[in-house]
Amino acid sequence: MTTEQLTFDLPPQPAMGRNDFIKAPCNKSALLALSDWGRWNGGRLALCGPARSGKSHLAQIFALESGAAILPAEALEAEMVPDLPLRVAIEDADRLFGKIAQQEALFHLYNDLGARGGRLLITGLGTPSQWPIVLPDLASRVQSMPLARLGPPDDDLLGALLAKLFHDRQIRPPEKLLPYLLARMERSFAAAHQLVAELDHRTLSEGRALNTALAGEVLESMANADL
Repeated sequence: MTTEQLTFDLPPQPAMGRNDFIKAPCNKSALLALSDWGRWNGGRLALCGPARSGKSHLAQIFALESGAAILPAEALEAEMVPDLPLRVAIEDADRLFGKIAQQEALFHLYNDLGARGGRLLITGLGTPSQWPIVLPDLASRVQSMPLARLGPPDDDLLGALLAKLFHDRQIRPPEKLLPYLLARMERSFAAAHQLVAELDHRTLSEGRALNTALAGEVLESMANADL
């Protein structure tokens, strides 16, 4: 007779305040730009960077410090615009491919906040010129916005990010685990998130200890999945 271990992969509760943001050379200028939201040129800022690089965290900081509303670009509708506050963050503008109604709503929001002296933050992967915006008037306006960039992580930032991701999941990794992971993992924010999530899942579902042996298996499976 076999028994299966019942596990629940509960979503982690990431700490998203200013003091929880990991400062590094690759994000210093973007953090300064977000902090200076009262003096954005034209009241607008585009925030760009790699996947999982901290765009949502910075949007949360902006919202906490300015009282801004945060909306995913895919959920924006024209009828929402009159009821939105003077400060708004629109996330993931790179996901607007084929979503003409949402692009029209963003154009309306852009003009509305400009007329009212508001503040508009728009985030996305890549640069605004790479976002799938087909409305010419919106594309030209978004591409003219001041731009804040998040760069790729260095080893210090990756190490701090791994530690934070484990902490957000209430996991205390063995002392040797972080150096082991840093020496072998892909150098990206997304890989760090995937790696910690998979280690958490495997320890829960398989009842195994979190150690370098398990980490080696997870790293190998992630590498094979990319082939």
